[in-house]
Amino acid sequence: MPLYLDLSSLTLVWAALTSLVVCLGIAFTTSWHGRLTLDTSIGVQKFHTTPTPRVGGVGIVLALYIALMNLPGSVASIVQPMLLAATLAFVSGLAEDVTKRVSVRERLLATVCSGVAAWWLSGVTLTRLDVWGLDYLLQWLPFSVLFTAFAAAGVANAINIIDGFNGLAAGVILIALLALGAVAHGAGDPDMVKVCLLLGAATIGFLLVNFPFGKIFLGDGGAYLLGFMLGWVAVLVSVRNPEVSPWASLLACAYPILEVLFSVARRSRRRTNPGHPDRLHMHSLLKCRVTRKLLPNSPAVMKNSAVSPIVWGFSSVPAAAAVLWSDSTPILIAAFAACALLYALVYRRLVRFRW
Repeated sequence: MPLYLDLSSLTLVWAALTSLVVCLGIAFTTSWHGRLTLDTSIGVQKFHTTPTPRVGGVGIVLALYIALMNLPGSVASIVQPMLLAATLAFVSGLAEDVTKRVSVRERLLATVCSGVAAWWLSGVTLTRLDVWGLDYLLQWLPFSVLFTAFAAAGVANAINIIDGFNGLAAGVILIALLALGAVAHGAGDPDMVKVCLLLGAATIGFLLVNFPFGKIFLGDGGAYLLGFMLGWVAVLVSVRNPEVSPWASLLACAYPILEVLFSVARRSRRRTNPGHPDRLHMHSLLKCRVTRKLLPNSPAVMKNSAVSPIVWGFSSVPAAAAVLWSDSTPILIAAFAACALLYALVYRRLVRFRW
C-alpha cells in the first residue's frame, strides 16, 4: 500500500505522539485526578488488579482535533463532520467514566444522535445492503438515516462491550481499520485510506500505554469515540465505492458485532437484561479458562494481556475475508456465517469443555 505522503507522515506521527503523550500524562498524574478518573478493580467485568485511569479517549480525541488542522482539504472534509458528530458520543461516555451515573440507554441514545448528526453534517446514509426488501426501504430517507445511525451506534456499543482487557479493543479497531483501508485502496479511494491511517495512528499512541501493562483504559468515552468513528468509516467505504459490497464493511468489524449478537441471544435465553454486564463474553472465558492455565505463574497483568492476541487472531479471519472478496456479497455472507459458526464452536468448547 502506498504511503500517501500528501497526507504527511508528520501528521500521522504527531497524531500518534499526541495520543501517546496525553495518555502517559494521564497515567502518571493519577494523584491529581484519580478521584474522578480511576476505574475500580471491583466489579462483574473487572479483570485488572489495581485502580486504573479510564479516560484514554481524551488523548485520542485531542490527537484527532489537532491533526484535523493539518489535513488536506479532501481528507478534512471527511474527518471533520465525522469527528464533530462522534464528540457527542465521546462526551456521553466520558461523563459515565467520571460520574459513573450515565445509564447504558442514555449513552446508546447519545451515540444514535451522533449518527444522525453525522448524516446532517455529511449527507451520507446507507442506501443498500444487497438484501432484498431492505434495499427498497433504504431508499426512503428517514429509514435510511435511522438505520445508518443505529448501525454506527451498534459498532460503538460493540467496541465498548469488548473493552475489558489490555489491548483488546484497540487491537481489534486497528485490525478493522487496516482491513477497511485495504478495501478502500483496492477500490481506488485514497482519501479513505488516509482517514484509516489517521485513526490508526491516534489509536496506536493509546495502545502503547494500554498494552501490555494496562496503565490506562479507553473507558466508555474512548470506546464510543473510536467505535463510532470505525462504524462511520465502515459506512463511508461502501457508500463512496459502489463496487464494494456493504458486507465487506460488516466483515471488517465482525468480531465485536458477533460478540454483541451472541451476548444478546445468551442473555435473552437466560432471561436477563441485554444490557446487564456478565463474565460470559468469549474474551472473559478465554481469560478464566485459557490464559490462566497457560500462564499459571505469570503476573495477573500478563494473564490479562495474553487474551488480546488470541482475539486479534480471530478478528483477523473475517477482516481478511473482507479484503479478499470485497466485491462479492454471496461469498462475504457465507464468510460471516462461517465466522459465526466458528465463534459458536469455540464458545461451546470454552463453556462445556468439549466441541
